[in-house]
Amino acid sequence: MFDNLSDKFQNIFKTLQGKAVLNESNIQDALKQVRLALLEADVNFKIVKNFISEIEQVAIGQKVLKSLNPSQQLIKIVNEQLTKLMGDSEFKPNLPTNKTNIVMLVGLQGSGKTTTCAKLANFARKSLKLDPLLVACDIYRPAAIEQLETLGKQLDIPVENQGKTDVVKICKSAVKRAEKENRNLVIIDTAGRLHLDQELMDELSLIKKKIKPDYIFFVADAMTGQDAVNSAKGFSKQVGMDACILTKLDSDARGGAALSIRAITQKPIAFCGVGEKISDLEKFYPDRMASRILGMGDILSFIEKAEENINQEEAENLTKRMLKNQFTLEDFLSQLKKIQKMGSLSSLLKMIPGINSSMLQSADLDPKRFKRTEAIITSMTIKERQRHNLIDGQRRKRIAKGSGTSVQEVNTLLRQFEQMKKMMKQFSNPKNRKNMMKNLGKVNGMPKNLGI
Repeated sequence: MFDNLSDKFQNIFKTLQGKAVLNESNIQDALKQVRLALLEADVNFKIVKNFISEIEQVAIGQKVLKSLNPSQQLIKIVNEQLTKLMGDSEFKPNLPTNKTNIVMLVGLQGSGKTTTCAKLANFARKSLKLDPLLVACDIYRPAAIEQLETLGKQLDIPVENQGKTDVVKICKSAVKRAEKENRNLVIIDTAGRLHLDQELMDELSLIKKKIKPDYIFFVADAMTGQDAVNSAKGFSKQVGMDACILTKLDSDARGGAALSIRAITQKPIAFCGVGEKISDLEKFYPDRMASRILGMGDILSFIEKAEENINQEEAENLTKRMLKNQFTLEDFLSQLKKIQKMGSLSSLLKMIPGINSSMLQSADLDPKRFKRTEAIITSMTIKERQRHNLIDGQRRKRIAKGSGTSVQEVNTLLRQFEQMKKMMKQFSNPKNRKNMMKNLGKVNGMPKNLGI
């Protein structure tokens, strides 16, 4: 996500390091590079021009704060302007639980509407405590209805499916069903086209007129760059919309759509799709996204992901066990599974300040390593997981055979688990905690072989 742009920004800011003050000369040099980076990221030309102009007005002549050097000062200014460009604050839909809320998704064919319907339903149920009903109104695309049905079954969320009939009739029937079953969220999956045409707009406008949805979300494929922005502008003008949902943002190394769409449509970005899993839908926070783009991480999102997947009471009990040196392979396996639920390791690491794409390129973050580690541990008996010292040569052969790995891999896992426990024992002593971070680097190959 934004890898190319992030790398370019960080290189630009490095050129200002060591400068005593921000002046017109070094600001102009830096802004020239910023302008080029944004254009290469497929950001709309007019938006880039206005963006640079605003930074220029703020930066030139501004005194450098005592606590900041010129590079940090420019980062601060660019960060503020990027946040402003993407909408200042997050979109907060008003979806009360005591009424039947109706949400309608629109967009071009191939943008990911059907999958986004399921992701949105999952998010609404989990985060907003709503009880959703999915509505299959894409009656033209082959297998669109079947796809929504399959996603609904995966989530155990019902789908209103009346086949290829009148879409307004389907929507009205869905609303009545939701009211009857006390479901407070109706999510309508509408048809798309390969391009904007009047027939599509007329159908969507008719649904809007007859059903009166509370929110219309425009779904756009972030990887299509300015094409997504242009189609958003067309939908906003002809059908209307309340907010955008950007899909495939995790695969978009440029970021042009995310940086342009709000400025062009004057509509906020509500959510972004960041992976293929049903759970890979995030609220869009302009300030956090600006921070990610500038390579400053996104620690708030990291904490929220952790809170979603890690029970506080379990975490406290685990901490006590670690401090008492009672951490077992069973505990380790449990934590690996929780990390996997949080998302890909590379996406999590990018949320940590100071971690950039060049660092990640040299690291082995193959998700298959999680599976291999999991296979080794699950091939052990419960007693072996709790008391790994019991695992002798014969047991190691059995575990390797059962997990489809080698004895060498089993040995490596056990050896590094021992090293981990030694560090935990050190950490239990307050005097040794300062030395722990130094010792972490001595555990040779742990990220590669343990899958973390």
